Amino acid sequence: MTSDVWLPIPADEIDGLPAPADAGLNYRFWDGGPDFPADPARCVFYVVPYMKGSEIAVRPLDAMSGVRVVQTLSAGIDHVTPGLGLLPAGVRLCNAKGVHEASTAELTLALILASLRGIPGFVRGQDAEEWRDGFYPALADKSVLIVGYGSIGGAIEDRLAPFECARVVRVARSARTTERGPVHALTDLPALLPQADVVVLSTPLTPDTRHLADAGFLARMKDGALLVNVARGPVVDTKALLAEAESGRITAALDVTDPEPLPPGHPLWHAPGVLISPHVGGSTSAFMPRAKRLLAGQLTRFAAGEPLRNVVLTTG
Repeated sequence: MTSDVWLPIPADEIDGLPAPADAGLNYRFWDGGPDFPADPARCVFYVVPYMKGSEIAVRPLDAMSGVRVVQTLSAGIDHVTPGLGLLPAGVRLCNAKGVHEASTAELTLALILASLRGIPGFVRGQDAEEWRDGFYPALADKSVLIVGYGSIGGAIEDRLAPFECARVVRVARSARTTERGPVHALTDLPALLPQADVVVLSTPLTPDTRHLADAGFLARMKDGALLVNVARGPVVDTKALLAEAESGRITAALDVTDPEPLPPGHPLWHAPGVLISPHVGGSTSAFMPRAKRLLAGQLTRFAAGEPLRNVVLTTG
């Protein structure tokens, strides 16, 4: 008897998938449309549609009584966790570690450099035919604090290396040591924030990190510091950020916002010193080939009964 795999990418576009006849699998295409491609109860491996939001991600879970793997195509899993209670015990939830690191790290550097060097003002100056010369901050000799030192945080540090920063300080949920140096615990943030010129948020969204960058966090940042959020919008308290930005004390570069998408008329659009990109950290030409390789590898291991990669949790 065959079982179903739900994919948000057509199976014939993914090289290296196990042959359906050999693996006993039927590949079903579903990218979040109103109609399911088959009976959800027959799905054993569910790949969550990419960037379609939590409502779509969890919609079939209640009926997936036979599912054994839920695979996201994002580094974060917060859009799926609201539905995990609907799943039977023993379901493995896997994320897309290895897919988004390069693209997200690239955008992080782009946001840092654009904000420090005044690129948004240059673009507005070009539109107005104004020559806006002057002196602007450089990344060289700055102290950078990376809050959330997982695979994306490490990729960000890789790309900071050539820019002659004064230092890079790493923070994660718990302290540890890496080849590059120590990683501090989140509890060390109050002492670290006043020393940083650039604070990069690359944490997953969890109950512990929701509104991590609250009024107290932002108040500890030094005058003139730059906050960069490539994590999730709710990691930052938007109201607190607006108060700091409108005072002109700190600046911000945000690939994610809360709410998201940012609605017309929201004050964050025009807050002074705030640069916004529309959650495109992972949405690049690098995404699709890496996502396809991930799925081919995971399904090959699944069909062979081998351990899966990137298992974040198993339902109990």
